[in-house]
Amino acid sequence: MASKLNENTEVALPLRNIISMIVAASVATWAYFGIVERLNQLETSNTMMKSDLDMNTEFRIKWPRGEMGSLPADSEQFMLIEHLAAELEKLTEEIESGQAPFDQQQKLTLEFYEKRINQLEDSLEKIKDDMMDMVHDMNGIKRTNNGNNKHAGH
Repeated sequence: MASKLNENTEVALPLRNIISMIVAASVATWAYFGIVERLNQLETSNTMMKSDLDMNTEFRIKWPRGEMGSLPADSEQFMLIEHLAAELEKLTEEIESGQAPFDQQQKLTLEFYEKRINQLEDSLEKIKDDMMDMVHDMNGIKRTNNGNNKHAGH
């Protein structure tokens, strides 16, 4: 039985086999395109990461050198540092020349201490004079007045 294949040749297959072959071909096509899509996504992601990595490497090298400019905040900080350096130099010169500035609180504190020391010295002088008067009174010694200080010789 020699059979020749042509366009009129009939194939006898059960319907479920034909449906199974169509479903299998459809699933295979769907899986193939899913894999191709996933590969495209991974390649795109890889390309973007490589580009970001290259830009990061360039930034990491050039930014500290100042080849990529600077932020406004950096410029402001540099100006503040320069101002503070000038102020420090001015204060250093004033301190070295003996003209160091001091604030109002220091001035008030020093004035208070000066008044307090003067009061303590006066009180000490009065106590000393009173004690000498007591010594003179107890021993019957005659007092002499020498200007301001009654007991200048003691």
